[in-house]
This record gives sequence, C-alpha cells and structure tokens, in this order.
Amino acid sequence: MRDAGAALCCNSAVPFSLLSDADAAGRLAALLDSAMDAIISIDERERIVLYNRAAEQTFGWRSDQVMGQPLSMLLPERFRAGHAAHVKHFAATGVTSRRKGEGMVLYGLRADGSEFPMDASISQIDTAEGKVFSVILRDVTERVKARQDLARFATEASAIREQEKTRVARELHDELAQSLTALKMDAIWVRDHLERDPAASAQKLADMLDMLDESVAATRRISADLRPLVLDDLGLVPAIEWLVQNFTQRHGVPCALDIDQSLDLGEPHATAVFRMVQESLQNVAKHARAHRAWVRVARERREIVLEVRDDGAGFETQAARKPQSLGLVGLRERAQLLEGTVRIDSQPGQGTRVQARIPLPGADA
Repeated sequence: MRDAGAALCCNSAVPFSLLSDADAAGRLAALLDSAMDAIISIDERERIVLYNRAAEQTFGWRSDQVMGQPLSMLLPERFRAGHAAHVKHFAATGVTSRRKGEGMVLYGLRADGSEFPMDASISQIDTAEGKVFSVILRDVTERVKARQDLARFATEASAIREQEKTRVARELHDELAQSLTALKMDAIWVRDHLERDPAASAQKLADMLDMLDESVAATRRISADLRPLVLDDLGLVPAIEWLVQNFTQRHGVPCALDIDQSLDLGEPHATAVFRMVQESLQNVAKHARAHRAWVRVARERREIVLEVRDDGAGFETQAARKPQSLGLVGLRERAQLLEGTVRIDSQPGQGTRVQARIPLPGADA
C-alpha cells in the first residue's frame, strides 16, 4: 500500500496504511482534494503527511514544498510552542476530535509571510505507524473583518446617538430652560408690581407672551427634529418639501428639490429616506459653507435613490476623520440597516455629493 500512496503524494499524502488498494487511495485523494476546507495531517513528530489542494490555496505553499516539513512552518512563530503543547495534550486525552481555539482566534502563516485568522478542528487516529493528527481549517478573514466592522459600526452608532442626545439637551437648556427661568422671574415681578404699577405690569405681561410664543416655536422645532408630524400625517414627499424649505429659512442657503411626487414609501423606508436627507442637509449647514444645495429623491427600478449636493468647501474623503464624519457614519448606518449603500464624492473646494441607494424588496422591476 505504500507504493500506491507514494504515487499520490504529488497532491495529497494520506495515511495509506489504512487503505486496502491503490483504487481506494486514489478515491480518498480525490475526495480530499475536492474539499472546500484545508485539510492537513501530521504524524507524531508533527511532520506533514497530508496536504490537500484547499490547503495549497489557503497557505500558498505547494504540496511538494511542505510534505515532510514541520507543521510549525504554517504557524506564526509566537504560536508554535503553544501549538506543539496542545497537540501533545490532545494526544494524551484520547479524545477522537475537538474544535481548536474555542473562544479565541487562531492564526495561520502564508507563504508570503502574511497572517490570517482561521477556524480549526483536530482529530486523531491510531495507525500501524503511530498516531496521525488531522486538522480541518478554514480562512475566516472575512468573518473576523465583519465582526470588527460591526463592532466599529456599533461604537460609531452609539457616538452618533450620544451626539444627538447632547444636541437636544443643549437646545432644551439654551432655548427652553433659560426662557422658562426668565418667565418665572418675570411672573414674580408682575406679582409684586401688579397693584403698584399696572402699566408696567401690562407691558411685562406682553413681553412674557412674546417669550412664550418663542418657546412654543422652539418646542415645536425641537419636536420636529426628533420626529416630524408631517411625515406621519402627510407622507414622505410633503415631509421632504418641508425639510428643504425649513433648511433654506433657517440657514439662508437656497436649496433646489427634485422629487418624484408619486413616491409613497412605507416604513421603515420612509423614515430612513427622510432622516438621510435631513442629516445630509445638517452636514451642509454645519460644515459646507455652501451658497447653494440640491436634493433629489427618485425611484429607479427596484431602488430609491437620494442625492444631496452642495457647492461648498468640500473635504478630502481619504483624509483623517473630519468633524462631519459622524454625520456620514449615521448615513451609512441607516443605509446598511436597509441593505443599501452610500457613496460620498468630495474634494476641497469642489463641494460634496452624497448619494444613497436603498433597495425596495417586492417592488416591480
């Protein structure tokens, strides 16, 4: 059986003493080489005796370069001693198989010197030539990256929420709390002077009514920023029209609107589109120093496309984090929650264009 095994070592070496004939050896080698996961077997000296095609693709070493070599060549140096001890302990337990690295990330070493995270399981079998340990492993670079991206995404989303809470708290303090304090002081003054100076008290009451009007307007504005009633009462198109008009009135920046008047979205799409336009315009107001802005919202086949442009200062998208970056993270967060994408084009002095595309499941193609 050794002769049959030797003939197959060009791709996958196997513990061929377990096979009954050359055909069986060939079938097993073909099976191993068709596997999606990397499969590596080592003997008791930790020399590689099996190395399938998936392992070649994963590690970048050809089979003839690793056969008979120590397994440590496939591991970063800092993990080699620990891995050898783990194999010895596993051999002593007599357990048939076990997943490696439960609760931790294992790393492999490619031929080019780069490291990658991997999931692995190990099994052992007794043969006439001694124990053979087999490892099945999978490159999980994308999975680890996705987890890291998710963690970063959650951190940034939390920062956005805290930023919004801070903004609302500041507005409540600066506009409402101070006004209420002034009104209380004026009310005390009127109480103390009403009989002695009716005319002055009447004027003070008139001033108080003006201040109350301002406070009511501020309350409505803060409430509208949190959840505009027009979105619930009239729908997305009137809500965005109100948003654009309000942006121009508050910031003095003319804003042209191009919107599909027949657009009628349900939740959560309506709120997401509204918020993305709102946050984009807030970025224009805070950072762009723009003279004009443009908003477009349209349906293109199975997608909602929204675009907000300005002719302002712009910024370098590849540079270190800018003040507007949290707002841009908020846009991406809302889009990603609906499996959409956000593209940001900007250059210093060239203005900024934010374009989002959100798929609409179930829409007509």
